[in-house]
Amino acid sequence: MRSAILGTGFYTPEKILTNFDIEKMVETTDEWITQRTGIKQRRIAADNESTSDIALKASLKAIENSDIKKEEIDYVIVATVTGDFLFPATANVLIDKLGINNIPSVDISAACSGFVYGLELADALIKSGKYNKILLVGAETFSRIVNWEDRTTCILFGDGAGAGIIGKSDEDNGILSTFNSSNGSKARLLFIEGGGSYKPFSQEVLKEKSMYVKMNGREVYKAAIETMYEAVKVSAERAQVGIERIDYFIFHQANKRIIDSIAERFNIPQEKIIINLDKYGNTSAATIPIALAEAVESGKIKKGDIIALSAMGAGFTWGGAIVKL
Repeated sequence: MRSAILGTGFYTPEKILTNFDIEKMVETTDEWITQRTGIKQRRIAADNESTSDIALKASLKAIENSDIKKEEIDYVIVATVTGDFLFPATANVLIDKLGINNIPSVDISAACSGFVYGLELADALIKSGKYNKILLVGAETFSRIVNWEDRTTCILFGDGAGAGIIGKSDEDNGILSTFNSSNGSKARLLFIEGGGSYKPFSQEVLKEKSMYVKMNGREVYKAAIETMYEAVKVSAERAQVGIERIDYFIFHQANKRIIDSIAERFNIPQEKIIINLDKYGNTSAATIPIALAEAVESGKIKKGDIIALSAMGAGFTWGGAIVKL
């Protein structure tokens, strides 16, 4: 028995924040942001829009596109580091909004790698025979944890959600392989120091603004190239699929220069790479499912295509998968 992605959906908030808007907030320029990252704009959640709200909209699209009823879902996984609450899990909130309580639901905190981490878990749960249809969502409202006075980070992130239904398949399609890994010694290169049990929220945390994202950009950049390259290489080997047989590559949408560097190593033609970071920025765990769902919706990715997924995130975490739709 093989598991497969039965359908996908995505949602991005209506508000657009362009590089020109950011020019008015911090000392930077549209030209610099574009050259260094490839990002031109990003979406920002409305004040009354939480992570579970945008996850709900992406989920409903995925359910519709999978041609199933929501009551058929028997497990929900939400990949996020910007949940509605410290606890309960955003997945718990989501099942209530979907009206499908009394099933297992859990959050995965693997930052930008969250969706590929969730894909491996969903694949194993389906193959165990205990579950039939799993809703997997990557959803983030990163605008809530970014310091909009810090030009090294505020230019990068946006909000959005992507979702997929993972279920059994007797056809030739399916999740052909997965690979996940992590290195906790790199945790402080990309993290939020304040607000957790290590440094509980206080006046000191508020004053030093340690409840916002901090990043060592140079080290994260180098690690992203190495780990995302490894994720594709290992996933392809496990699937016994040559790189030349892969129809499309969806890398975590963080920085176009990172994606170009990995593509050059594999000698991947640009037409095989899905890019949408220019429109949405880095939406963390949501980048891969948004890019996948958007490419499917536009008709670029079609049934039968073989797709490589690869991501790296805070932790450090990284992972990949080879999927045949």
